[in-house]
Amino acid sequence: MSDFINQYKKQLTWAMYAVVTIAILLFLQNQLADKKAARIVQTIISGVLVGGVYGLVALGIVVINKASGVFNFAHGWMMVVGGMVFYTFFTGTEISVIGAGLLATATMLMVMTTVSIYALLEPRNLIMTVGGIIILTFLMTFGGEAWKWIHAVTGTLLGAILTGLAVERFTIRPLIGQPLFTAVLMTLAVAEVLHGVTQIIWGTVELNLPIFVDPETGGKFKPIRLDGFQETLGGIAIVRVELVIAFVLAIIAFVGFIIFFRYTSVGLAMRATSEDQQLAQSVGLRVRVILAITWAVATLLAAIAGILQGGAVGLSLNINYVALRVFPAVLLGGLESVSGALIGGIIIGLVEQFGTLLNSSQQVGTNLAPYVVLMLVLVIRPDGLFGEKRIERI
Repeated sequence: MSDFINQYKKQLTWAMYAVVTIAILLFLQNQLADKKAARIVQTIISGVLVGGVYGLVALGIVVINKASGVFNFAHGWMMVVGGMVFYTFFTGTEISVIGAGLLATATMLMVMTTVSIYALLEPRNLIMTVGGIIILTFLMTFGGEAWKWIHAVTGTLLGAILTGLAVERFTIRPLIGQPLFTAVLMTLAVAEVLHGVTQIIWGTVELNLPIFVDPETGGKFKPIRLDGFQETLGGIAIVRVELVIAFVLAIIAFVGFIIFFRYTSVGLAMRATSEDQQLAQSVGLRVRVILAITWAVATLLAAIAGILQGGAVGLSLNINYVALRVFPAVLLGGLESVSGALIGGIIIGLVEQFGTLLNSSQQVGTNLAPYVVLMLVLVIRPDGLFGEKRIERI
């Protein structure tokens, strides 16, 4: 019997997977039998829309892990910081010139000293730094409320870059050569620091971020009602416009990153560094600078996701938990797969929505169902659906 099992182990394993899959599908069919088609369609649409934002969050985590091997547990609080900075500039009636100047100065100094702290001594770099500070301060303060979008976008861009570069410079870079687990623990410490900073500056009350508003009424959009399919679906499916806008913007940001990652010299350097840091350094690439850029880009992606999430459901410290719910999406798609981040995000979004549909408890959909699916997939594909299987020879 043992010889038979060893001989056909692979076939028996896949047969067991098939049986489990069929059992799950039959269970779902039984559970969904009493649900109206309109409710199921609405759940699918909502799952895909929510999953698009999840995919953008997962992308930021994958970028850091792909470049340095560090699983960034501070990503959720980077989302919160990005969203709060955007809120400050977007809703502020008067932006302090001194505050904007300090933000621009700190960011330009961090950028210009990324290669070397002595880079500022060169006249050309000094002129660029001063000019950049003046222009960026102007963009964050000029024009009053009519320019609030430019104020908010510029301020968020600088805040994200400053946060990412500071985290890399003062917490990750000193740990080069130390065990990888040390860097992972450092991201947990960074998360708690960002948690405290956001509470001190913005408090704990949920804030209204009015970016998805109907231009005609100045209020919330009316939900999209699929009335034309009422007879076919046995009811009316309702879709929130805010989720649609957030999904479209998340996909645009995702595509923009892919274009940057694949077709620019900086993106090519990031790809080379992510494959082999020692080989990249041997051909003349400045690995430390590229890692700093990677952290800045990942923090910017986190800020965009925080803004979209805050605009769609409200801006609060609870946005941090979105990143925790996205971790299954990262592992599901593959820790090093950029495209897998989007696929994993959409899958987890669908799983959450169907989990909530099958059980009225929100906790089942958000805290249980995604991890159950993750466990089942990782048993079959330990590297994720699109992860790279690495074999180390000794």
